Amino acid sequence: MAGLRGRTHSWDRFVTWAPGASMLVIALTVAMLLAAALTDRSEIAAQLPATETAQPAGPADGGAPAAQSSGEEDLELYATIARRVGAGEDYHAVAVEEQRARDFPVRPGLAVRLPTLAYLTAWLGLGGMAALAGIIALLTIIAWYRRLGDEPGGESHRTIAMLLLVIGGVIGLKAQYLVLHEVWAGLLLALSFGLHRPGKWLLAWLAAAAALAIREHALPFVLLMGAMALFRRDWREMLAWGVLVLLFVAGLAVHLSQVSALVSEADPASPPWLVLRGLGGWTSNIVLSSSLYLLPGVIAAPLALLPLLGWAGWRSDAGLFGLLLFAGYGLFFMLAGRDNNFYWALVVMPCWFMGLVFVPRTLKSLWYSARGR
Repeated sequence: MAGLRGRTHSWDRFVTWAPGASMLVIALTVAMLLAAALTDRSEIAAQLPATETAQPAGPADGGAPAAQSSGEEDLELYATIARRVGAGEDYHAVAVEEQRARDFPVRPGLAVRLPTLAYLTAWLGLGGMAALAGIIALLTIIAWYRRLGDEPGGESHRTIAMLLLVIGGVIGLKAQYLVLHEVWAGLLLALSFGLHRPGKWLLAWLAAAAALAIREHALPFVLLMGAMALFRRDWREMLAWGVLVLLFVAGLAVHLSQVSALVSEADPASPPWLVLRGLGGWTSNIVLSSSLYLLPGVIAAPLALLPLLGWAGWRSDAGLFGLLLFAGYGLFFMLAGRDNNFYWALVVMPCWFMGLVFVPRTLKSLWYSARGR
């Protein structure tokens, strides 16, 4: 599929398929989309609280995504913590106290969020955070507008791709969502993805570092960036991503030690996150973290996976990275996270649907190749 080395410079080299391989890819794509329709779990997940801090507490009204389900208490938790931190209280003491008071899990330490977003909210206030989110969103749009102009095939599809970028990110930009760590991590990773070029990575590194400081779920993005730099034998960039991982591990260790000093075995523990939900876990995360939740599950679930075909067929640095990134997070969603963790997909949602713009070209290439043309 997508080439690993160098760049292509025309649509004539978009995808090169052998006829037998084309038929196999078509068959596998159809099978996967049918499996997605049959295993959709979005109706189950929609009836659960929005974030993993809350224990499942029965059906919610409506069956809508994150902030419209029974997760308002979780959103209020993060807002309350930020207000108390802004008043001068210690973050870890406040977070453990507030989660304990709501009978939310505080064990293991990862059930307590990293403190970065609480401090930012305390310093900037909700108005300042809204302005910051708008600035990051604008920078992301500019970054991707430029990157699509640099990548083969991107410029001619730039208008629709930018629209899909906005659609993917807009659901997380409502005012009440700005206390969600995944929203900020998703915005910053989308910015990092748009800014990155082989050999030009400093700004992308800074954006990814900010995302990782807010939510540990940004770590796969950073690891993939490092792996791609290693493959290109760009030792300097690989070292930079490696240093970021080490800094994160050190910071996480400090965070966990501070949480550990405040909790005991009597405190509520989180249910396991490794629950192996399979393909339905992947599709429900995407559906409920996007506007696809408005559609019937049997339609929405296949549409949630279709962008992967576009990323796979886009012969470019961005296409290859997007394919590996989103397939990797998809595997993560299949293995880890309960039904009420569907909002984890907000970490990748801004760029997810951009792959749709390249699906028609990929399908056309597959069809011609299957017919031996």
